[in-house]
Amino acid sequence: IRKTLRPCVAESKDWDTTENLYIEGDNLEVLKLLQESYLGKVKMIYIDPPYNTGNDFIYADDFMRSQEEENAQMGMYDEDENRLFKNTDTNGRFHSDWCSMIYSRLMLARNLLTDDGAIAISIDDNEIDNLGEICDEVFGSQNFVSKIIVQNNPRGRQSDSFVATVHEYLLCYAKDSTKCLVNGMPLTEDQKAEYCYSDGNGAYRLLGLRQRGVASLREDRPDMFFPIYVDPTTQEVSLDFHDGWLTVVPKKSDGRDGRWMWGKQKCIADKSRLVARMIERRSEYDIFVKDYLVRENGQRTRKYKTIWDDKCINNQVGTQEVKKLLDGEYMSFPKSCAYIQMICQMLSSSSGIVLDFFSGSATTAHAVMQLNAEDGGHRKFIMVQLPEKCDEASEAYKAGYKNICEIGKERIRRAGDKIKSESPMTTQDLDIGFRVLKLDDTNMKDVYYAPDDYDQGMITALESNIKDDRTDLDLLFGCLIDWGLPLSLPYKSEQLGGCTVHTYNDGDLIACFDKNIPESVVKEIAQRKPLRAVFRDSGFASSPEKINVFEIFKLYMPEDAGDISKRVRVI
Repeated sequence: IRKTLRPCVAESKDWDTTENLYIEGDNLEVLKLLQESYLGKVKMIYIDPPYNTGNDFIYADDFMRSQEEENAQMGMYDEDENRLFKNTDTNGRFHSDWCSMIYSRLMLARNLLTDDGAIAISIDDNEIDNLGEICDEVFGSQNFVSKIIVQNNPRGRQSDSFVATVHEYLLCYAKDSTKCLVNGMPLTEDQKAEYCYSDGNGAYRLLGLRQRGVASLREDRPDMFFPIYVDPTTQEVSLDFHDGWLTVVPKKSDGRDGRWMWGKQKCIADKSRLVARMIERRSEYDIFVKDYLVRENGQRTRKYKTIWDDKCINNQVGTQEVKKLLDGEYMSFPKSCAYIQMICQMLSSSSGIVLDFFSGSATTAHAVMQLNAEDGGHRKFIMVQLPEKCDEASEAYKAGYKNICEIGKERIRRAGDKIKSESPMTTQDLDIGFRVLKLDDTNMKDVYYAPDDYDQGMITALESNIKDDRTDLDLLFGCLIDWGLPLSLPYKSEQLGGCTVHTYNDGDLIACFDKNIPESVVKEIAQRKPLRAVFRDSGFASSPEKINVFEIFKLYMPEDAGDISKRVRVI
């Protein structure tokens, strides 16, 4: 697409050091621009898209008709020429429009996920069935993780026609379920207290090795039925027969043969974890397994359940969080920070990228920073939000917030400062900054004329192919997108031979956009052997000088001479 992302340093926080991004613009176009830079690099995606309740604004994308035709069809003419319309149930394509909107974005989002990544989507009854089918197609039904019921409104939605709704859903899919690791839920203090035994390997509890389910019968899994032997004197356990030792086999309460939860080979390999205990009421031994609190991969956890009903995830909690941070009720029922933290704990790693391309009030950014502060993680966030204008009658507009992006950015600023102030000793290195990037038209001038349509005045205006209002930083970030480089890495600018030279991530890219660049500067850049180098077309007085740039790079980088044309670019 003929779009780019323009950096906005003035609205950013900790621009030079942060690895977080806040991007303003239509998320479909932003996702397209991120395809190369973040291909396979995002660990977790969370989105809270419009639920299609009949009053939600959704994106009027070009699917089969032009935007003008679409607007005419909807009877909507926006004086600001934005891409939003209310998808009311009187629209003949009520569900179709919503499905088209979400499908295209999920297709692009999947490309950004790491192989072990996952996506979580909040949705309610209006589109849960359609969304499930779309996700089955985009991610594959085999990569379905869970459909979690989230009780976010315990009082019930009294405006409902028949029954008051108290829940919505969280639909989770993996990029590849064979590689995705779904983390467990941290144990409570009461649960940790169950680990009341201890040995040289740490605290543990005892779990029965005998399967206790009604259908856990020998005939179901005959390979899981075998004898285990116990020394009645020392209570030592063995998988081999010994004279005088007692034989223990799994039995059901009705006397039928049961089965163990481990196979024989695992019992042999982990024999040190097997423990025999006399069951007094039955006057016989049973076999137990030592379940350690701390394992090789960390502390023991419990699987998340399919119903989440914690009080901290109620919609009202999210509303109060924003109200306290921003001193006003500027968003209607945003998700609570604790709710997004739970999702991150379940699906993300301690250092991956978390993407939210319907970021709203930026709860996801707040949750990522809070979680990093609590567990010492280094997660990074990318927020994407359309700068949808606030209603002029709203409290947010009266408080000076002209669009939703302004609310989100201010929330991140205040939330980060609050987190650091509450734990100053442990959050010294916490990244609470973000780089603001804004979607805009390409940096290059639009040239659509046939040769005989030009006049002399037009040719003069086209001496430079770059738009007049674009800065060096605009051009640098445009090159990052074109070459597929991440947008959050450090860079520096320096003066060489009277020219400004930008070095991105210690040589991933070196750029100089000055006019009349002397040969000495080109040689200095070539001697540094960057992976990529970019110059402006108007930086050279003539075509021979421009050709000479490539020859200089070949001279100083002979080992890469064959690829110089791919690594050096003149825009």
